[in-house]
Amino acid sequence: MKNKAFKLSLVVLIYFSASQLLLAQKIEYSLTGKLHSDSKILFENSKAKTQNISFQSPNKKSPIIAGLLSLALPGAGEVYAESYWKAVIFAAVEVSAIVVAVSYNKKGDNQTSTFQQYADGHWSIKRYAEWTIKNISSINDTVHPIFYGVISSDGSVNHSELNRLERNLGNGYSHALPQHGDQQYYELIGKYPQYSGGWDDKEAWEKEHPEQQIDFHILSQRFYDYSKMRGQANDYYNISDKAVIGIYINHLLSGLDAVWSAISFNQDVAVSVRVNPINTGENVTFYPTVSIRFAF
Repeated sequence: MKNKAFKLSLVVLIYFSASQLLLAQKIEYSLTGKLHSDSKILFENSKAKTQNISFQSPNKKSPIIAGLLSLALPGAGEVYAESYWKAVIFAAVEVSAIVVAVSYNKKGDNQTSTFQQYADGHWSIKRYAEWTIKNISSINDTVHPIFYGVISSDGSVNHSELNRLERNLGNGYSHALPQHGDQQYYELIGKYPQYSGGWDDKEAWEKEHPEQQIDFHILSQRFYDYSKMRGQANDYYNISDKAVIGIYINHLLSGLDAVWSAISFNQDVAVSVRVNPINTGENVTFYPTVSIRFAF
């Protein structure tokens, strides 16, 4: 009888203690008695936390390096920033501009040689000086050739005296002839009418038109042909110059684009790691997840 009473008292004590413990847990966590809901409440009040870890991609590109590479060699910075199509475009523009610049500069040189040879074969400083002295009274009747030793006794032209005469004549004689071979020499004789008397077809033209033989503004066919030759050479050089300017612009644009490409590359690739917990009721298990975002 005493043993039964002792066992009953022990059961009541254990039940009472368990009830108090469960009651305390319900108060602390507001348990509902339902397994699914109580599991969620226990997890939310546990010390387990979700952790996020973010890190930079090891392939991050430097905009400064990209820009400097493309400034030196268009397309190189784009390759570094892994923007390959744009690298091809800038490289193609660079090669094309270089080819145009070199080829048209060579064409200009060849055309220059052509018109200089033409001038040496058909224009003469002596013929020009003689025509000027012959028609000096019609150009400026206040200037007298006797005061100028333009033609020497041996028939050669005194260049300094010719220049002095040119400067004093005026009335259309606006330039002094440079020395033979000078770039300005070849430019002036095919640009200004005052030099028309030096072309070898001027005399023949004047014989056919004697009423206009004293007018140096009447230009011969040689003068026109030579001017066209010089103009063609200048056109070639102008195209070459524009191609060179295009090269500089291509370097600048490629450098700016490379900087932007590197910045875009760094923004387009993002990698993050997230540690997520799984609550199984009795245990909490953590598992990592990796999130990769790549923008096109």
